[in-house]
Amino acid sequence: MTEISSMVITHAKATVEEMEDSWHGDLDLVLNQLYSNELVYECAVLKTCNRVEIYVVSSKGSSVLFHYAKEMGVSANIVEFYDHDESLRHLLRLASGLESMIIGEAQILGQMKDLFLVAKKAGTVGKVLDTAFSKAIQVGKRVRTETFINRGAVSIASAAVDLADDILDGLNDKNILVVGTGEMGTLVTRALAHRDMNVIYIANRTYEKAKDLAVELGGEAVMFDQLEKYVSAADVVISATSAPHYVLKKDIVEKIMDGRTNELLLIDIASPRDIDPLVEDIPHVILRNIDGLRVINEKNLQMRMVEAKKAEVIVEQELELLRSQYKRQKADVIISKLYSNSYGLRETEMEHAINKLSSYHTIGDFERKVLVDLTRAITNKILAEPTKKLRNAAEYDDEEFLDSVSRLFDISPIKKSNDATN
Repeated sequence: MTEISSMVITHAKATVEEMEDSWHGDLDLVLNQLYSNELVYECAVLKTCNRVEIYVVSSKGSSVLFHYAKEMGVSANIVEFYDHDESLRHLLRLASGLESMIIGEAQILGQMKDLFLVAKKAGTVGKVLDTAFSKAIQVGKRVRTETFINRGAVSIASAAVDLADDILDGLNDKNILVVGTGEMGTLVTRALAHRDMNVIYIANRTYEKAKDLAVELGGEAVMFDQLEKYVSAADVVISATSAPHYVLKKDIVEKIMDGRTNELLLIDIASPRDIDPLVEDIPHVILRNIDGLRVINEKNLQMRMVEAKKAEVIVEQELELLRSQYKRQKADVIISKLYSNSYGLRETEMEHAINKLSSYHTIGDFERKVLVDLTRAITNKILAEPTKKLRNAAEYDDEEFLDSVSRLFDISPIKKSNDATN
């Protein structure tokens, strides 16, 4: 049977470095590599700062993903492989914030929407994945409407600020430098805007973006080519750019720290990382990355456990509805194909009969209409009972019956789209 299979690499088992090493190329390249496999009918990829997840629709999904993980060089110690039902449950939990490093955070829902849209634009998504992701997004919204799972919850960005506050015993009179004005950098700046501190410096390669954010939230925009100067003046640097290389290298930080005795806290929440891990060897430098935010999550976890349990109940309710939806879809695919094949045969044989009759008699519109109505009625009556049986089988999860009918009438439950990007 053609179902969803997935491979999941997340913060639960993997470090930031391990997740970086498991990713090769951009989203479109990975999607096209997967979709070029003749066994893959649909595929989608979720890539965020603390997860790499690949979903495929295939009759041999597990085999495809095992092989792909091997090609990627992914260690068996950090990857999970899920079957259809496990993939559905995981997607619903993920959209609800239950699988996030920061339980209940809302950012993942927007990321799922955006990344799934990338797959749809690439033409690698069909009905099976569209059904799953649409349900997941709807469930994520329901959980946040009906529970308080995100009340008091923090994003990775605000967790980074909390971590700085913990390490330095408060941010009073501290100089903070935020590097990057993308989504994560903006969230960091917003979280800092409510704290009591000396000054927020905001650096970005495009100075105008840094200036706009500084005007909106308070702070001082700085030129990116003066980054070294402002790192030197900072007590805390939180870096969140999308640069493919290190923004802060060891030699630069060594130069900054030469003769400095007060500590410099560097927090790297970028993926790939912005700060060379070797800076941790420099005296008076404290380096933390996304892995260090687990501590903050533990502090907030207890107060959200009650709401998380409510969310889990909703997920299980919706998962059952999703299973039923797939059952109906499977039956509908078979029924649709049966009708399509039968009507095609009816049309061919009816025209053949009309042609034979026309060689002996004149066949007018009235006679043709009688034949059309007759053959249509016969076809519909023949298929009426099988249609009931198929829907009943789907309702009661009789997979054996559905598969037998599919094999009997040579019906493939899914076909690869011809207009998808290869």
